[in-house]
Amino acid sequence: MITRQMLSTVTSDGLLELSLIDVDVPEPNDHEVVVRVEAAPINPSDLGQMFGLADMDTLRASGGRASRVVTAEVPTGMTPMLAGRVGVRMPVGSEGAGVVIAAGSSKAAQALLGKTVAALAGGMYSQFRVIPADQCLVLPEGITPGEGASCFVNPLTALGMVDTMRLDGHSALVHTAAASNLGQMLVKLCLADDVPLVNVVRRAEHVDLLRGLGATHVCDSSDAGFMASLTDAVAATNATIAFDAVGGGSLAGDLLAAMESAQSRNSGTIGGYGSTAHKQVYVYGGLDRSPIVLNRRFGAAWGVGGWLLPLFLDRVGPERAQQLRERVAAEITTTFASDYTAVVSLEDALSLDAIAAYAKRATGEKYLVNPNK
Repeated sequence: MITRQMLSTVTSDGLLELSLIDVDVPEPNDHEVVVRVEAAPINPSDLGQMFGLADMDTLRASGGRASRVVTAEVPTGMTPMLAGRVGVRMPVGSEGAGVVIAAGSSKAAQALLGKTVAALAGGMYSQFRVIPADQCLVLPEGITPGEGASCFVNPLTALGMVDTMRLDGHSALVHTAAASNLGQMLVKLCLADDVPLVNVVRRAEHVDLLRGLGATHVCDSSDAGFMASLTDAVAATNATIAFDAVGGGSLAGDLLAAMESAQSRNSGTIGGYGSTAHKQVYVYGGLDRSPIVLNRRFGAAWGVGGWLLPLFLDRVGPERAQQLRERVAAEITTTFASDYTAVVSLEDALSLDAIAAYAKRATGEKYLVNPNK
């Protein structure tokens, strides 16, 4: 069997290169299966893998539809950060779903033959993918690959945020860029689990979108009264932890400042070093690539750090991780449903028009790749 797959490479002369190649599909080992991939979402993390730190204004395409190669220049100051990728042809596509068409000899692998499965296996922008059987999540009867394609990154991130909140000893949370697919899942999840949630959006129309889902607290960062409304919402929920998808500018500091003001308002007292409640912002995205600016007006009990799904899953261990996966599978058409703007083939995913659409990461414009389209 031959499979067509998408690769991302950083060249020695400072170019980011996206291309398609045809390679042999290896025979599955005893505990592996071959999945015919029929749906794989383009997540923000996939865009980072595809385009790295390249200057998107320098995108160029060459070759015909079947042999198209897309290149972009990597700014000189960014090349040291990508040194480990130079010359490495990296298969892209973190997650996806499809049908098991061949299996190794083990009982676990054979049990998956003909099943529709999802996997977080990497390299999913490929027509066929060999995957360990224990990494496959069997989708409920009647669920299509398109419905199950986004079973992992966004749903497990939403669940991971709520679990992290509880593990760190908090009782309510704040989420930024909250009108995204992930943000909408988090709204539904927090409503189902009775978790107080403050949503921060960047456009006025997104307020109505989230309120339509049942969100109580939605704050528009583009509004002149943003800090006042954010502080009111944080005070109402007693949120002391935030997950920030923006990652740059003053927003992380604004979140901490709102938490500090809310703690002072709720407790009525505050010491010389500020409130004693620990206030935490986890940065998990990079919509804004500018430096994080912290204007110190939030006392001494605070922290800013990174949050990554694989590290969270390592923290909670395999048993809890499997429980979370099973919940996603059970609620894939409700709490964790995803909507897509368009489905593109591998070849069309490398057209400059398609890249211009999905790379802008616009709210409500999520794309799905069908490698076998």
